[in-house]
Amino acid sequence: MIDVTDATFQTEVIERSATTPVVLDLWAPWCGPCRTLGPMLEKVVGETNGRVVLAKVNVDENPQISAAFRVQSIPAVYGIANGQPVDGFMGAQPEAELRQFVNKLLVGDLGPELEALVQAGDEASLRRALELDPTYEPAALTLAQLLLGSDQAAEALAVLEPFAGSEMADQLAELAREAALSSDAKGSIEARLAELLDTVKVDDEHRQEFVALLEDLTVGDPSGAAEWRKKLSTRLF
Repeated sequence: MIDVTDATFQTEVIERSATTPVVLDLWAPWCGPCRTLGPMLEKVVGETNGRVVLAKVNVDENPQISAAFRVQSIPAVYGIANGQPVDGFMGAQPEAELRQFVNKLLVGDLGPELEALVQAGDEASLRRALELDPTYEPAALTLAQLLLGSDQAAEALAVLEPFAGSEMADQLAELAREAALSSDAKGSIEARLAELLDTVKVDDEHRQEFVALLEDLTVGDPSGAAEWRKKLSTRLF
């Protein structure tokens, strides 16, 4: 993340965008939505490992930039590539929407190669696409479907985790959780957890077994596992 001024805009944004897409965040310290959006933008752009740069402009201190973009309200965010705005939005957005916004900038840079890898459709190609762009959702969704079809539900969940909040990713994650842990298996785990709960404080082996079962339960039922963790904590402390 870099702070950009009227004096450095040409170098830090326009010239830099010739080789690296830039997300330009126009904000002000008094703007509540700006303070909400800023950390999420930093997180999502940070996930690109330097393949996208976040440039922040305090509009109160840099009126020339805000005038150039005819900014009427903030936060205002623009995607800059090859010296030109290619996308943008105003107002706070959910993290999933921000990830899609940044992903579009990356697709513009790596698009043909990423699309070809997704079209290939095999696991190696899809994993390669995610290596090139960890935020490229089409590759993640296709890979998750492939893994679900080969009884690798837990691995599918791991692939989908960075895309939580996306409607399609959440739907696939729910299917993966159901596939990873059947209701019978869940019932068996919870029955054993109930048996172990009274002895976890005094029996190391039972405590270790309890924790291991919690990990199994987490894959298929995260909320249920959280409740059992609370019960364990109550017994131990």
